[in-house]
Amino acid sequence: MMENFLKTYQTYHKPVMLAQSINGLSVKPEGVYIDLTFGSGGHAHAILQQLGENGKLIAFDQDQDSKVNLQDDPRLLFINHNFKYLTKHLKIHGIDKVDGILGDLGVSSHQFDCRERGFSTRFDGPLDMRMDVRKPLNASDILHTSEEKELNRIFRQYGEIKNAAKLAKLIVQERTIKPFASSSDFIERIKTCIPLHKEFKYLAQLYQALRIEVNDEINALKSMLEQSIALLNPTGRLVIISYHSLEDRIVKIFMRSGNFNDKQEKDFYGNSLSPFTVINRRAIVPDEKEIQENNRSRSAKLRIAERK
Repeated sequence: MMENFLKTYQTYHKPVMLAQSINGLSVKPEGVYIDLTFGSGGHAHAILQQLGENGKLIAFDQDQDSKVNLQDDPRLLFINHNFKYLTKHLKIHGIDKVDGILGDLGVSSHQFDCRERGFSTRFDGPLDMRMDVRKPLNASDILHTSEEKELNRIFRQYGEIKNAAKLAKLIVQERTIKPFASSSDFIERIKTCIPLHKEFKYLAQLYQALRIEVNDEINALKSMLEQSIALLNPTGRLVIISYHSLEDRIVKIFMRSGNFNDKQEKDFYGNSLSPFTVINRRAIVPDEKEIQENNRSRSAKLRIAERK
């Protein structure tokens, strides 16, 4: 069934590590599952392929544009909100336990390819980067109102930019002259900070940092992970695909210890008290064929854990 789905679905969308993540979810036909990031619907549709008549899939996505990818299926419930409100919305619909949670973190192909959303350096457009356009704060607000010290922290922590202090200082200087009008204007005015021959990587890190700050992605991820402990049934699976080292470290540590401090609590006999059993000790990464077919997958890391 999965092979047939892959053949038909890949003609118009390429979900990252589709087979590996769905296999990792270990779908039970009558189970209840969550897709945290519906996006173009690739992973969600694959889950539905494996569910029986009484199975249920709850799909979250804060981006209103993702609604166009919904299919008419009575087993599918779509919730147009951030997954950090996971438990709240499940309770509204009378759901307190699930058999699996899948999250493909990061930016969807549609968001990257839409000039007006401002996620990509390929286009000249607004400095927006909001995944939920109903939210008031965008990337332009961050650049124009944050103090130099705060900008330094954002670039260093979320983008791992080596000259973060220099960049923050330059941005503050430039914005006092005139506001940044667009993406191309912004890039042109910070070009003295961009390392020669490393332009693409540097700007990707910078845009990543701004996007994470705008959408409060790290706090949302941590909140969701904490909620997953109470939501998952025994043997329920937690499957997360991340795209940068900060996210991956958080997921890895949480799956291993059940907390973010990597505190390995043990019982009297030395057995781990972590709520999860890690299924793959090392992150699963896409093979060369997938990377060639879908460049977006090149930095993806897949981790799977099972609720004890």
